[in-house]
Amino acid sequence: MTADAALTLRGVSYRYPGYRRRAIDGIDLSIARGEVVGVVGPNEAGKSTLCLVAAGLAPRSIGGELVGEVLGGAAVGIVFASPASQLSGTAGTVFEEVAFGPVNLGLPVAETVARTREALAAVGIGDLAERNPERLSGGQAQLVAIAAMLAMQPEVLVLDEPAAELDPNGRRIVGEALRSVAGGGTAILVTEHDIDMLASVCTRLLALDEGSAVFDLPIAAALADSRLVDLGVLRAAGSEAPT
Repeated sequence: MTADAALTLRGVSYRYPGYRRRAIDGIDLSIARGEVVGVVGPNEAGKSTLCLVAAGLAPRSIGGELVGEVLGGAAVGIVFASPASQLSGTAGTVFEEVAFGPVNLGLPVAETVARTREALAAVGIGDLAERNPERLSGGQAQLVAIAAMLAMQPEVLVLDEPAAELDPNGRRIVGEALRSVAGGGTAILVTEHDIDMLASVCTRLLALDEGSAVFDLPIAAALADSRLVDLGVLRAAGSEAPT
């Protein structure tokens, strides 16, 4: 693990309980502070599994077998595709929702308020602080979920298809928020089918297929790599969009 790395995986393989086949196999990955690494690949490539392992949920919470080393992953937060499934449902305002985690950590009121304000500002939704969380757009709700995780002050933020349920405007505002968060020094690992969004926020791209790494390249080189077409991530030039 290098000095500036927030998270490092060395030779990491993981198998779910009851399965023979490894969902990811031999993954090496290092993410520096302030770096955004995108993960792409076809369905069942191992993208979501990589997120679970990076966040420490696999095998700690769901069992299974982990081989290799996950280093520096003590302070990792994870955000999933559906914001509705991540919000508490008990908060009357966005501010209270974002403060929910620090409150449950038993932090002093002053620190909780400071963390909450910083998190709201980081994703650009300070103006929504008094809004009812049930009266938000999909993009706004996802930003609240991200802010709630930031209020816990993770060193690494893992996002598994954060824009999957969002319209183009929602994807845009989430992308802008991720750039802002990375600018504050948080390391980000994000899986996403929207290659345009990844191109706008990522410094590197990791491509997976059948649980193994195909390549790990700087974003410009990755987008020019023909293997993205083979993986179905990019369409070949002149091809019709799938129906």
